[in-house]
Amino acid sequence: MAELLSRAERAARNPVKVLITGESGVGKDLVARYLHSQSPRKAGPFVAVNCAGLTETLLESELFGHVKGSFTGAFRDKRGKIQLAHHGTLFLDEVGEMSLRMQALLLRFLENGEIQAVGSDQPPTHVDVRVVAATNRNLGELVAAGAFREDLYYRLCVIHLQVPPLRERPEDVRELMQHFLTRTGRELTFTDAATRAFLGYRWPGNVRELLNVIEQLVCLSATGVVDVDDLPATMRRTPTLIAPLHDRRRRVADELYDALVTQGVSFWDHVYPLFLARDITRHDLRELVRRGLRESRGRYKSLLTLFGMSSGDYRRFMNFLAAHDCGVAVREFRQREASPEVSTPMPPFSAARDLTGESTASAH
Repeated sequence: MAELLSRAERAARNPVKVLITGESGVGKDLVARYLHSQSPRKAGPFVAVNCAGLTETLLESELFGHVKGSFTGAFRDKRGKIQLAHHGTLFLDEVGEMSLRMQALLLRFLENGEIQAVGSDQPPTHVDVRVVAATNRNLGELVAAGAFREDLYYRLCVIHLQVPPLRERPEDVRELMQHFLTRTGRELTFTDAATRAFLGYRWPGNVRELLNVIEQLVCLSATGVVDVDDLPATMRRTPTLIAPLHDRRRRVADELYDALVTQGVSFWDHVYPLFLARDITRHDLRELVRRGLRESRGRYKSLLTLFGMSSGDYRRFMNFLAAHDCGVAVREFRQREASPEVSTPMPPFSAARDLTGESTASAH
Protein backbone atom coordinates (compact mmCIF):
# COMPACT_ATOMS: atom_id res chain seq x y z
CA MET A 1 0.00 0.00 0.00
CA ALA A 2 2.91 2.36 0.70
CA GLU A 3 4.25 1.71 -2.79
CA LEU A 4 0.77 2.24 -4.26
CA LEU A 5 0.38 5.62 -2.55
CA SER A 6 3.88 6.61 -3.63
CA ARG A 7 2.98 5.85 -7.25
CA ALA A 8 -0.27 7.75 -6.83
CA GLU A 9 1.62 10.80 -5.55
CA ARG A 10 3.95 10.75 -8.54
CA ALA A 11 1.01 10.32 -10.93
CA ALA A 12 -0.89 13.17 -9.29
CA ARG A 13 1.73 15.74 -10.30
CA ASN A 14 0.85 15.35 -13.98
CA PRO A 15 -2.57 15.66 -15.64
CA VAL A 16 -2.31 12.24 -17.31
CA LYS A 17 -5.21 9.83 -17.15
CA VAL A 18 -5.13 7.11 -14.49
CA LEU A 19 -6.88 3.73 -14.42
CA ILE A 20 -7.42 2.23 -10.95
CA THR A 21 -8.25 -1.47 -10.81
CA GLY A 22 -8.97 -3.86 -7.99
CA GLU A 23 -11.69 -6.00 -6.49
CA SER A 24 -14.90 -4.55 -5.18
CA GLY A 25 -14.47 -2.97 -1.77
CA VAL A 26 -10.70 -2.38 -1.84
CA GLY A 27 -11.07 1.41 -1.83
CA LYS A 28 -10.53 2.47 -5.44
CA ASP A 29 -12.57 5.62 -4.83
CA LEU A 30 -10.30 6.56 -1.91
CA VAL A 31 -7.25 6.20 -4.14
CA ALA A 32 -8.94 8.46 -6.70
CA ARG A 33 -9.65 11.09 -4.06
CA TYR A 34 -6.05 10.81 -2.84
CA LEU A 35 -4.85 11.45 -6.40
CA HIS A 36 -6.99 14.57 -6.56
CA SER A 37 -5.83 15.82 -3.16
CA GLN A 38 -2.18 15.51 -4.17
CA SER A 39 -2.60 17.13 -7.58
CA PRO A 40 -2.35 20.81 -8.65
CA ARG A 41 -6.13 20.60 -9.20
CA LYS A 42 -6.91 19.97 -5.52
CA ALA A 43 -8.58 23.39 -5.24
CA GLY A 44 -10.97 22.39 -8.02
CA PRO A 45 -13.97 20.05 -7.80
CA PHE A 46 -13.82 16.27 -7.49
CA VAL A 47 -16.83 14.88 -9.35
CA ALA A 48 -17.62 11.15 -9.20
CA VAL A 49 -19.92 9.26 -11.57
CA ASN A 50 -21.04 5.65 -11.03
CA CYS A 51 -21.19 4.31 -14.58
CA ALA A 52 -22.84 1.07 -13.44
CA GLY A 53 -25.72 2.80 -11.66
CA LEU A 54 -27.31 4.48 -14.68
CA THR A 55 -28.83 3.35 -17.96
CA GLU A 56 -27.10 4.37 -21.17
CA THR A 57 -29.48 7.29 -21.83
CA LEU A 58 -29.28 8.61 -18.29
CA LEU A 59 -25.50 8.20 -18.19
CA GLU A 60 -25.11 10.27 -21.34
CA SER A 61 -27.23 13.03 -19.83
CA GLU A 62 -25.39 12.73 -16.51
CA LEU A 63 -21.99 13.14 -18.16
CA PHE A 64 -22.71 15.64 -20.93
CA GLY A 65 -25.84 17.39 -19.65
CA HIS A 66 -29.02 18.07 -21.59
CA VAL A 67 -31.23 20.92 -22.74
CA LYS A 68 -34.86 21.40 -21.88
CA GLY A 69 -37.19 19.26 -23.99
CA SER A 70 -34.43 17.01 -25.35
CA PHE A 71 -36.25 13.92 -24.01
CA THR A 72 -39.19 13.00 -21.81
CA GLY A 73 -38.60 14.36 -18.34
CA ALA A 74 -36.10 17.02 -19.41
CA PHE A 75 -38.00 19.95 -17.89
CA ARG A 76 -34.98 22.24 -17.67
CA ASP A 77 -31.41 22.61 -18.87
CA LYS A 78 -28.91 20.56 -16.89
CA ARG A 79 -25.14 20.83 -16.79
CA GLY A 80 -23.30 17.52 -17.05
CA LYS A 81 -20.80 16.12 -14.58
CA ILE A 82 -17.96 16.70 -17.03
CA GLN A 83 -18.73 20.41 -17.11
CA LEU A 84 -19.11 20.51 -13.33
CA ALA A 85 -15.60 19.02 -13.03
CA HIS A 86 -14.02 21.90 -15.02
CA HIS A 87 -10.49 22.59 -13.68
CA GLY A 88 -10.88 19.59 -11.38
CA THR A 89 -11.02 15.79 -11.49
CA LEU A 90 -13.70 13.57 -13.03
CA PHE A 91 -13.84 10.12 -11.45
CA LEU A 92 -15.52 7.47 -13.61
CA ASP A 93 -16.26 4.55 -11.31
CA GLU A 94 -17.03 1.13 -12.83
CA VAL A 95 -16.08 2.35 -16.30
CA GLY A 96 -16.07 -1.26 -17.50
CA GLU A 97 -19.88 -1.30 -17.33
CA MET A 98 -20.27 1.35 -20.06
CA SER A 99 -22.04 0.38 -23.28
CA LEU A 100 -20.05 0.50 -26.52
CA ARG A 101 -21.97 3.59 -27.62
CA MET A 102 -21.12 5.42 -24.40
CA GLN A 103 -17.53 4.33 -24.78
CA ALA A 104 -17.43 5.98 -28.20
CA LEU A 105 -18.84 9.23 -26.78
CA LEU A 106 -16.33 9.20 -23.93
CA LEU A 107 -13.47 8.51 -26.33
CA ARG A 108 -14.40 11.52 -28.43
CA PHE A 109 -14.33 13.75 -25.34
CA LEU A 110 -10.97 12.35 -24.24
CA GLU A 111 -9.50 13.07 -27.67
CA ASN A 112 -10.53 16.73 -28.01
CA GLY A 113 -11.86 17.81 -24.60
CA GLU A 114 -15.16 18.97 -26.17
CA ILE A 115 -18.67 18.19 -24.95
CA GLN A 116 -22.14 18.86 -26.28
CA ALA A 117 -25.28 18.56 -24.21
CA VAL A 118 -27.94 16.08 -25.28
CA GLY A 119 -30.38 17.80 -27.63
CA SER A 120 -28.27 20.95 -27.97
CA ASP A 121 -27.66 22.63 -31.32
CA GLN A 122 -24.99 24.93 -29.91
CA PRO A 123 -21.28 24.51 -30.75
CA PRO A 124 -19.38 22.09 -28.50
CA THR A 125 -17.86 23.44 -25.28
CA HIS A 126 -14.23 22.84 -24.37
CA VAL A 127 -13.68 21.56 -20.82
CA ASP A 128 -10.44 21.20 -18.85
CA VAL A 129 -10.83 18.01 -16.80
CA ARG A 130 -8.45 15.40 -15.44
CA VAL A 131 -10.02 11.93 -15.88
CA VAL A 132 -9.49 9.10 -13.41
CA ALA A 133 -11.30 5.82 -14.10
CA ALA A 134 -11.79 2.71 -11.97
CA THR A 135 -13.14 -0.78 -12.49
CA ASN A 136 -13.21 -4.20 -10.85
CA ARG A 137 -13.42 -5.83 -14.27
CA ASN A 138 -10.47 -7.08 -16.33
CA LEU A 139 -10.53 -4.60 -19.20
CA GLY A 140 -7.97 -6.62 -21.14
CA GLU A 141 -10.36 -9.58 -21.19
CA LEU A 142 -13.27 -7.29 -22.13
CA VAL A 143 -11.22 -5.90 -25.03
CA ALA A 144 -10.46 -9.43 -26.22
CA ALA A 145 -14.17 -10.29 -25.99
CA GLY A 146 -15.17 -7.19 -27.97
CA ALA A 147 -17.04 -5.67 -25.01
CA PHE A 148 -14.64 -2.76 -24.46
CA ARG A 149 -12.99 -0.53 -27.02
CA GLU A 150 -9.26 -1.08 -27.28
CA ASP A 151 -8.58 2.56 -28.21
CA LEU A 152 -10.51 3.75 -25.14
CA TYR A 153 -8.62 1.31 -22.93
CA TYR A 154 -5.28 2.79 -23.98
CA ARG A 155 -6.63 6.30 -23.56
CA LEU A 156 -7.67 5.61 -19.98
CA CYS A 157 -4.73 3.43 -18.94
CA VAL A 158 -1.86 5.90 -19.24
CA ILE A 159 -0.95 5.12 -15.63
CA HIS A 160 -2.29 1.93 -14.03
CA LEU A 161 -2.74 1.65 -10.26
CA GLN A 162 -3.67 -1.82 -8.98
CA VAL A 163 -5.16 -1.86 -5.47
CA PRO A 164 -4.37 -5.20 -3.78
CA PRO A 165 -7.18 -7.15 -2.08
CA LEU A 166 -7.22 -7.23 1.71
CA ARG A 167 -6.39 -10.94 1.84
CA GLU A 168 -3.01 -10.15 0.25
CA ARG A 169 -2.15 -7.62 2.97
CA PRO A 170 -3.40 -9.21 6.21
CA GLU A 171 -0.96 -7.03 8.17
CA ASP A 172 -3.35 -4.12 7.49
CA VAL A 173 -6.38 -5.79 9.09
CA ARG A 174 -5.51 -4.92 12.69
CA GLU A 175 -4.76 -1.28 11.81
CA LEU A 176 -8.02 -0.96 9.87
CA MET A 177 -9.98 -2.49 12.75
CA GLN A 178 -8.59 0.13 15.13
CA HIS A 179 -9.16 2.93 12.63
CA PHE A 180 -12.83 2.05 12.12
CA LEU A 181 -13.39 1.59 15.85
CA THR A 182 -11.92 5.03 16.51
CA ARG A 183 -14.33 6.50 13.98
CA THR A 184 -17.32 4.96 15.77
CA GLY A 185 -16.26 6.38 19.14
CA ARG A 186 -16.89 3.09 20.99
CA GLU A 187 -14.32 0.82 22.60
CA LEU A 188 -14.50 -2.90 21.87
CA THR A 189 -12.28 -5.61 23.31
CA PHE A 190 -11.56 -8.63 21.10
CA THR A 191 -10.66 -12.00 22.53
CA ASP A 192 -7.61 -13.76 21.13
CA ALA A 193 -9.83 -16.19 19.21
CA ALA A 194 -11.86 -13.34 17.68
CA THR A 195 -8.67 -11.53 16.68
CA ARG A 196 -7.33 -14.68 15.02
CA ALA A 197 -10.61 -15.01 13.12
CA PHE A 198 -10.26 -11.42 11.87
CA LEU A 199 -6.66 -11.93 10.83
CA GLY A 200 -7.37 -15.29 9.17
CA TYR A 201 -10.57 -14.42 7.29
CA ARG A 202 -10.35 -14.17 3.47
CA TRP A 203 -12.35 -10.90 3.31
CA PRO A 204 -14.01 -11.42 -0.11
CA GLY A 205 -15.68 -8.02 0.34
CA ASN A 206 -12.32 -6.46 1.25
CA VAL A 207 -12.12 -3.25 3.31
CA ARG A 208 -15.81 -2.48 2.80
CA GLU A 209 -16.74 -5.82 4.37
CA LEU A 210 -14.36 -5.20 7.28
CA LEU A 211 -16.03 -1.84 7.92
CA ASN A 212 -19.48 -3.44 7.83
CA VAL A 213 -18.44 -6.12 10.34
CA ILE A 214 -17.01 -3.53 12.74
CA GLU A 215 -20.17 -1.41 12.51
CA GLN A 216 -22.30 -4.50 13.13
CA LEU A 217 -20.29 -5.44 16.22
CA VAL A 218 -20.45 -1.87 17.54
CA CYS A 219 -24.24 -1.90 17.25
CA LEU A 220 -24.90 -5.41 18.57
CA SER A 221 -22.27 -5.96 21.26
CA ALA A 222 -23.92 -5.64 24.66
CA THR A 223 -20.83 -6.10 26.81
CA GLY A 224 -18.13 -4.52 24.67
CA VAL A 225 -16.24 -7.83 24.57
CA VAL A 226 -16.22 -9.60 21.19
CA ASP A 227 -15.70 -13.36 21.00
CA VAL A 228 -15.82 -15.72 18.00
CA ASP A 229 -19.51 -16.48 18.60
CA ASP A 230 -20.30 -12.77 18.12
CA LEU A 231 -18.80 -12.71 14.61
CA PRO A 232 -20.83 -13.25 11.42
CA ALA A 233 -21.32 -16.91 10.50
CA THR A 234 -19.15 -16.60 7.38
CA MET A 235 -16.18 -15.58 9.51
CA ARG A 236 -16.66 -18.47 11.92
CA ARG A 237 -16.67 -21.18 9.26
CA THR A 238 -14.23 -19.82 6.67
CA PRO A 239 -10.78 -21.42 6.41
CA THR A 240 -8.11 -19.12 7.83
CA LEU A 241 -5.28 -17.45 5.97
CA ILE A 242 -2.71 -17.78 8.72
CA ALA A 243 -1.96 -21.38 7.77
CA PRO A 244 0.85 -22.11 5.25
CA LEU A 245 -0.07 -21.24 1.66
CA HIS A 246 -0.37 -24.85 0.48
CA ASP A 247 -2.61 -25.74 3.42
CA ARG A 248 -4.86 -22.73 2.80
CA ARG A 249 -5.43 -23.71 -0.83
CA ARG A 250 -6.16 -27.30 0.17
CA ARG A 251 -8.66 -26.19 2.84
CA VAL A 252 -10.53 -23.93 0.43
CA ALA A 253 -10.59 -26.73 -2.14
CA ASP A 254 -11.89 -29.17 0.47
CA GLU A 255 -14.66 -26.77 1.44
CA LEU A 256 -15.68 -26.32 -2.21
CA TYR A 257 -15.46 -30.05 -2.83
CA ASP A 258 -17.68 -30.75 0.16
CA ALA A 259 -20.30 -28.30 -1.12
CA LEU A 260 -20.30 -29.95 -4.56
CA VAL A 261 -20.23 -33.60 -3.52
CA THR A 262 -21.92 -33.65 -0.13
CA GLN A 263 -24.37 -30.79 -0.38
CA GLY A 264 -25.19 -31.41 -4.04
CA VAL A 265 -24.66 -27.88 -5.38
CA SER A 266 -23.63 -27.31 -8.99
CA PHE A 267 -20.20 -26.19 -10.15
CA TRP A 268 -21.76 -23.53 -12.39
CA ASP A 269 -24.03 -22.22 -9.64
CA HIS A 270 -21.52 -22.27 -6.76
CA VAL A 271 -17.86 -22.37 -7.81
CA TYR A 272 -18.08 -20.52 -11.13
CA PRO A 273 -19.58 -17.30 -9.64
CA LEU A 274 -16.99 -17.32 -6.82
CA PHE A 275 -14.19 -17.53 -9.38
CA LEU A 276 -15.59 -14.73 -11.55
CA ALA A 277 -16.00 -12.54 -8.46
CA ARG A 278 -12.36 -13.36 -7.52
CA ASP A 279 -13.42 -14.78 -4.17
CA ILE A 280 -11.37 -17.85 -5.05
CA THR A 281 -8.14 -17.93 -7.04
CA ARG A 282 -6.87 -20.08 -9.89
CA HIS A 283 -4.79 -21.95 -7.34
CA ASP A 284 -7.96 -22.74 -5.35
CA LEU A 285 -9.68 -23.95 -8.50
CA ARG A 286 -6.72 -26.13 -9.48
CA GLU A 287 -6.73 -27.70 -6.02
CA LEU A 288 -10.46 -28.41 -6.39
CA VAL A 289 -9.91 -30.05 -9.79
CA ARG A 290 -6.99 -32.01 -8.36
CA ARG A 291 -9.24 -33.19 -5.51
CA GLY A 292 -11.85 -34.33 -8.00
CA LEU A 293 -9.34 -36.07 -10.29
CA ARG A 294 -7.96 -37.92 -7.32
CA GLU A 295 -11.48 -39.27 -6.71
CA SER A 296 -12.17 -39.99 -10.40
CA ARG A 297 -8.71 -41.52 -10.95
CA GLY A 298 -7.75 -38.93 -13.54
CA ARG A 299 -10.96 -38.96 -15.60
CA TYR A 300 -12.23 -35.48 -16.41
CA LYS A 301 -15.56 -36.76 -17.71
CA SER A 302 -16.30 -38.26 -14.31
CA LEU A 303 -15.96 -34.80 -12.79
CA LEU A 304 -19.19 -33.75 -14.50
CA THR A 305 -21.32 -35.98 -12.29
CA LEU A 306 -19.10 -35.39 -9.26
CA PHE A 307 -19.41 -31.58 -9.60
CA GLY A 308 -23.13 -31.49 -10.38
CA MET A 309 -22.85 -30.85 -14.13
CA SER A 310 -24.67 -32.48 -17.02
CA SER A 311 -22.90 -34.67 -19.56
CA GLY A 312 -23.32 -31.94 -22.17
CA ASP A 313 -21.13 -29.58 -20.14
CA TYR A 314 -17.89 -31.43 -20.92
CA ARG A 315 -16.68 -29.09 -23.66
CA ARG A 316 -17.75 -25.99 -21.73
CA PHE A 317 -15.97 -27.18 -18.60
CA MET A 318 -12.73 -28.04 -20.41
CA ASN A 319 -12.76 -24.73 -22.32
CA PHE A 320 -13.27 -22.88 -19.05
CA LEU A 321 -10.29 -24.61 -17.44
CA ALA A 322 -8.14 -23.97 -20.52
CA ALA A 323 -9.10 -20.30 -20.77
CA HIS A 324 -8.12 -19.65 -17.15
CA ASP A 325 -5.10 -21.99 -17.00
CA CYS A 326 -6.72 -24.14 -14.32
CA GLY A 327 -6.30 -27.58 -15.81
CA VAL A 328 -4.42 -30.33 -13.98
CA ALA A 329 -2.40 -33.18 -15.50
CA VAL A 330 -4.19 -36.52 -15.37
CA ARG A 331 -1.04 -38.61 -15.73
CA GLU A 332 -0.06 -38.44 -12.09
CA PHE A 333 -3.45 -39.76 -10.94
CA ARG A 334 -3.55 -42.60 -13.46
CA GLN A 335 0.03 -43.61 -12.74
CA ARG A 336 -0.60 -43.37 -9.00
CA GLU A 337 -3.35 -45.96 -9.43
CA ALA A 338 -0.90 -48.36 -11.04
CA SER A 339 2.20 -47.44 -9.04
CA PRO A 340 1.81 -45.07 -6.07
CA GLU A 341 5.57 -44.57 -5.85
CA VAL A 342 5.88 -42.99 -9.31
CA SER A 343 5.79 -39.22 -9.58
CA THR A 344 5.76 -37.57 -13.02
CA PRO A 345 6.43 -33.86 -13.69
CA MET A 346 3.50 -32.03 -15.22
CA PRO A 347 3.97 -30.41 -18.66
CA PRO A 348 2.64 -26.93 -19.53
CA PHE A 349 -1.10 -26.59 -19.93
CA SER A 350 -2.85 -27.96 -23.01
CA ALA A 351 -6.45 -28.89 -23.75
CA ALA A 352 -6.06 -31.15 -26.78
CA ARG A 353 -8.30 -34.12 -27.26
CA ASP A 354 -7.04 -37.66 -27.77
CA LEU A 355 -8.73 -40.31 -29.94
CA THR A 356 -10.96 -41.44 -27.08
CA GLY A 357 -12.53 -38.00 -26.80
CA GLU A 358 -10.99 -37.29 -23.40
CA SER A 359 -9.00 -34.12 -22.77
CA THR A 360 -5.31 -34.38 -22.02
CA ALA A 361 -5.44 -31.20 -19.96
CA SER A 362 -2.41 -30.46 -17.85
CA ALA A 363 -1.12 -27.54 -15.85
CA HIS A 364 2.07 -26.31 -14.31
